[in-house]
Amino acid sequence: MHNYLDGLNQAQKEAVENTEGPALVIAGAGSGKTRVLTLRIAHLLQKGVPPYRILALTFTNKAAREMKERIAGIVGPQMANYLWMGTFHSIFARILRLEAAKLGYPSSFTIYDTTDSKNLIKSIVKEMRLPDKVYKPGAVLSSISAAKNDLITPVSYARDVHRTTSDKAAQRPLVYEIYTRYMRHCYKSGVMDFDDLLLNTNILFRDHEEVLKKYQQQFDYILVDEYQDTNFSQYLIIKKLAEQHKNICVVGDDAQSIYSFRGAKIENILNFRNDYKDYKLFKLEQNYRSTQTIVNAANSIIAKNQGQIHKNVFSKNDTGIPIRVIKAYSDIEEGLIISNDIDETHLHQQLDYQDFAILYRTNAQSRVFEEALRKRNLPYKIYGGLSFYQRKEIKDLLAYFRLTVNPNDQEALKRIINYPARGIGKTTLDRLTQAAKATGHSMWEIIINPSVTQTGLNAGALKKLHGFAAMMSGFMAKLNQLSAYDMASDIAATSGIMRELHQDKSIEGQGRLENIDELLNGIKDFTTTNLEEDRQANLVNFLEEVALLTDQDTDNPDDIDKITLMTIHAAKGLEFKNIYIVGVEENLFPSPMSSDSKRGLEEERRLFYVAVTRAEKQCTISFARSRYKYGELTFSKPSRFIGDIDQKYLELANEDILPSREKSQPQMQRPSLRSAMGSSPKNKVTLNYKKSTNESKSKISLNYQAASADQIKAGMTVEHDRFGQGEVINIEGVAPNAKATVEFKNAGRKQLLLKFAKLKILN
Repeated sequence: MHNYLDGLNQAQKEAVENTEGPALVIAGAGSGKTRVLTLRIAHLLQKGVPPYRILALTFTNKAAREMKERIAGIVGPQMANYLWMGTFHSIFARILRLEAAKLGYPSSFTIYDTTDSKNLIKSIVKEMRLPDKVYKPGAVLSSISAAKNDLITPVSYARDVHRTTSDKAAQRPLVYEIYTRYMRHCYKSGVMDFDDLLLNTNILFRDHEEVLKKYQQQFDYILVDEYQDTNFSQYLIIKKLAEQHKNICVVGDDAQSIYSFRGAKIENILNFRNDYKDYKLFKLEQNYRSTQTIVNAANSIIAKNQGQIHKNVFSKNDTGIPIRVIKAYSDIEEGLIISNDIDETHLHQQLDYQDFAILYRTNAQSRVFEEALRKRNLPYKIYGGLSFYQRKEIKDLLAYFRLTVNPNDQEALKRIINYPARGIGKTTLDRLTQAAKATGHSMWEIIINPSVTQTGLNAGALKKLHGFAAMMSGFMAKLNQLSAYDMASDIAATSGIMRELHQDKSIEGQGRLENIDELLNGIKDFTTTNLEEDRQANLVNFLEEVALLTDQDTDNPDDIDKITLMTIHAAKGLEFKNIYIVGVEENLFPSPMSSDSKRGLEEERRLFYVAVTRAEKQCTISFARSRYKYGELTFSKPSRFIGDIDQKYLELANEDILPSREKSQPQMQRPSLRSAMGSSPKNKVTLNYKKSTNESKSKISLNYQAASADQIKAGMTVEHDRFGQGEVINIEGVAPNAKATVEFKNAGRKQLLLKFAKLKILN
């Protein structure tokens, strides 16, 4: 007998050995879930169960591969290879290939990826002569995918009042017709998309009882990983397959159900006991990852949710340090504080950069932290996504900026001449390129010059080119009259980019719109800062700054020792010694789209729980009291989720706790957070969590009262709405052009033009 059970705690051992009947394994964060699932399968094989009679379903190929390798190490590769183990889609594709003829498909059917599906939808929209700016492929595919995951066929879709009403509200009343044509085309072409693999498996089992019975009899044991992430379609297949033997084991954590936007239904795991009355419940409650403090704090967060299966997660690791809560004056200062802290912690604790991760609610938040890390020359990587300035929508808008500044920038022109679509196709572009080569002129010069007629383009193409040229010439005429922000806002609106993105209601479309908003917020901050510091604040200067930032973005792919930046959704399943959860503010986290419903709020709280439980040794939570939104400086309250944490696990710190690197002595130990804060209540951060709290009681003033320029004197302690607190070193000149040199605690020394700086006197 192998010693594979050695080292398991009692709860894990019971979950591995009790293989008969329905079983629900609730696995708290860091409790060894994958190990238990793997060893349960190995235990079945050791008991003599043939591998082909075991069905194990995962959500990622990586998880399936790692589990199979571990099992092979126990029972040998030959036996492990005969397991029916893989992702939902891979396993059901295998079944569908074997049974394809019963559904009228060839066994060699091809599988469309997302790009293929979008291209097909695009051609259908064109065929139906529908406006492609309204019927965007991404948005239409999102609606079709959601319908398939709820087992809604085209015929049912047309009768679904909720869906058709929603489509009409989005000015897309003919989605059902596109869905019908899409499915018809796929069927005729012998093609399935990812969602079809689940939908058609359900149809196969519904319409061919003999096939269902065959697989019910074959699979004596069914095991499902991450059961809380299953959608309705997956749930139904599993339920049907388990009906005969009822040896079904599902593993998951309801407290980590965070994918409802993908169709995941938490009810699947919460209602398991209703589906299988004689089920056994196993709770893996010992967390092996985090300190006791982090685990206890996470427990106090999730305790606020009503819809959950109760468990008492605990840790036998070190007690650990409290969770730090840091207030920043602005998102800019938040980026500086976090980058400073990573730099100093890395230095003093001799940690690797890969031990640090910054987690945020939305991708757009990465910009501020990327820029702060670059300024300190700290290496980082974006996990599961592109660096902010490498995202398509950002590069598109920047290309408009580049062409406005330099009309001879040929690559910028090529990128945006037909984006958003204005009917300037490849033929027109090819002829422009040829004319430019033949004459030695730039493409822009060809477009604006009457000699453009020599390109052989017809009147329709010329009219479209002249329209584009007129728009760009309008931008160029304003370049030296408007600030960078006003210019950028005008270009984003007039070019049609904002309108284009507003019409895309898919999750991806909303993310792209958030990124554009964040770029404009960054330009607003650039403009304001440059005016305060008496520097040029036009679009040319902004593009220069961006170029200097992005030029450093030449990462060595072999260099893995980097700080990780990622969304909390992307962080699920990962762990780091030091976690920074940033932007923990009302109307950001929880998301404003979720905070008005109990269901949505509970999922956001589970997302916060997931963020906290990624940390092994140290968890830091930060919030900014102000940030730009849609070009306006808005004031924020700390998230209610900070208030969910039992305060005995918190270190509420003011902005004094993170001295700048220049002031710290490398040979000295960093002071403890508590000693750095001091004992006076005035040094504590007052946290306003509840909506009912009177704003006037908050230490974070929502009415920023700036002093006049003649009131500011050397030696004063002042507050800036983005750079935080600082000391006035000296004053130069007289009003209205007086300048103050201010030493800020986190932003360093800056010289500010007082008429723009809006400083508030603190003493």
